[in-house]
Amino acid sequence: MSDPAASPQERGKSSLATLKGLVPFLAPYKLQFLLAGVALVVAAGATLAIPYAFKQMIDLGFGAAGSRSAEHIDLYFLALFGVALVLAVAVAARHYTVSWLGERVTADIRAAVYRHVVTQSPQFFEITRSGEVLSRLTTDTTLIQSVVGTSISMALRNALLFVGGLAMMFVTSVKLTSIILVMLVVVVLPLIVFGRRVRSLSRHSQDRVADASAMAGEILNAMPTVQAFTHEKIEADRFGASVERAFATAVRQVRARSILTVMSIVLVFGAIVFVLWLGAHAVIAGTMTGGALGQFILYSVFVAGAVGALAETLGEAQRAAGATERLLELLAASSPIQSPAQPKPLPPRAANGAALALRDVTFRYPSRPDTPSLSGLSLDIAPGETVAVVGPSGAGKTTLFQLLLRFYDPQEGAITVDGVEIRDLDLHALRDTIGIVPQDTVIFAADAMENIRYGRIDATDEEIVAVAKLAAAHEFLEKLPEGYRSFLGERGVRLSGGQRQRIAIARALLKNPPLLLLDEATSALDAESERLVQGALEAAMAGRTTLVIAHRLATVQRADRILVLDEGRLVETGTHATLVAMGGIYANLAALQFHGAV
Repeated sequence: MSDPAASPQERGKSSLATLKGLVPFLAPYKLQFLLAGVALVVAAGATLAIPYAFKQMIDLGFGAAGSRSAEHIDLYFLALFGVALVLAVAVAARHYTVSWLGERVTADIRAAVYRHVVTQSPQFFEITRSGEVLSRLTTDTTLIQSVVGTSISMALRNALLFVGGLAMMFVTSVKLTSIILVMLVVVVLPLIVFGRRVRSLSRHSQDRVADASAMAGEILNAMPTVQAFTHEKIEADRFGASVERAFATAVRQVRARSILTVMSIVLVFGAIVFVLWLGAHAVIAGTMTGGALGQFILYSVFVAGAVGALAETLGEAQRAAGATERLLELLAASSPIQSPAQPKPLPPRAANGAALALRDVTFRYPSRPDTPSLSGLSLDIAPGETVAVVGPSGAGKTTLFQLLLRFYDPQEGAITVDGVEIRDLDLHALRDTIGIVPQDTVIFAADAMENIRYGRIDATDEEIVAVAKLAAAHEFLEKLPEGYRSFLGERGVRLSGGQRQRIAIARALLKNPPLLLLDEATSALDAESERLVQGALEAAMAGRTTLVIAHRLATVQRADRILVLDEGRLVETGTHATLVAMGGIYANLAALQFHGAV
């Protein structure tokens, strides 16, 4: 993420340059930019033609006499109306084109950031809150949409008006324009200095909004816990304080931008009014016509308005630069877990599952580099073997599963599946060979059919019903109001813990992998459901290699072999009976957790 040690001044100086990071997203739409540019030039040209038409109308129309006066008035009013028609069409074309570009580029950025984030390893999410990512995908991209869809166009329009208006002011009166330019130089310098303050405050404002969004996401996903501990008011107050901090920072930023706008308009218009006072005296002295002064006044207004609008647009651009910087930080995040450039293929799938081996595996979590979670772990698991992994909390059981799925890579040692080092496999090929039933089951905000289909997207409804029956989920799913098409609620709130776990088991069975990982797969089930699911799991284990993290006696006793981990090391291995007879760690765990049923 961004360097917290960087000063606000350093951040501000580089903020506008950050907008260059949007170029790859803008490049595919060169034709639309060309069309917008043409419409922009035509609109600016039509706008700049209006003061000249007024000059001709005043000097040649009102200044002439008789019938020729009426002819001139008719002609110049028709010309003025024609210019207005051209201006209207050009402005409409510009608005449509740039608005389309804003929507299109924003959609592309959101998709690119999300596509990149979902490929990150769990290490990324150890230091990045999901609420912050969501804030960047919504709030920050909206700011970019504003710039691409409005601000860039307005900036170019006002730049053209400024340059064109200034040129026409020189044509009208070199003396008055030269005086204005000298005064503008004096005026603009303090505006540039004050603009730096706006840039730093813009970034701080966006950071505070992201903090509040991240906090809200975290609490809303933990509402049962919050309510169980009666912390509703505490959390509401905490969020309120975060919102107030965001508000206070936003107010400082808005105040600074408002002051910048006031300064720019007052100083610029003050300079112009002074020069126009000189022009009025020139008309009285007869050195300038009334039409020329009118033309000069209109061009002066265009130039002054352009300067004020550019100052406002600059503020928008600075905010968008901060948003772009935050999004580019996400896109720049590189996952340490990558598929190799030339992955090796897995051998043809055996009928009885996959062979698994670990060789002197040592692993430390990036967030705890001094504490090994696994130390020198070596083991061989034959195809079709069912192995239970037990041990006290923190022994490294779940870490083992995360390494097998290659969510992390070990610092030392190697892991092989069917003789191929998993680092040499394509990530999708590796994970396609593994099915997992986690302890904390994830249920998506969709119907039951789609939740199970997550195991294999191309599965038919009949296949889904078949695996639901195997997982003892069919009976309760049929009783839902709309059966398999019943919406299960966000995170499966409409289901019990046991029902959610049976959905997860059905999902893993549908995937039909050669290697099955069960992380406390029956921990949330009652006795009757456990009996049903245990039978389903035994059927599912047939023809595949299975690793089970479990404390339930029924599951452990049915394993071909039991591995006992303690502080990341393999300390005991054997069957239930032999390990109990040894009187070691497993025997103590069995006595404590199996309540003497050993």
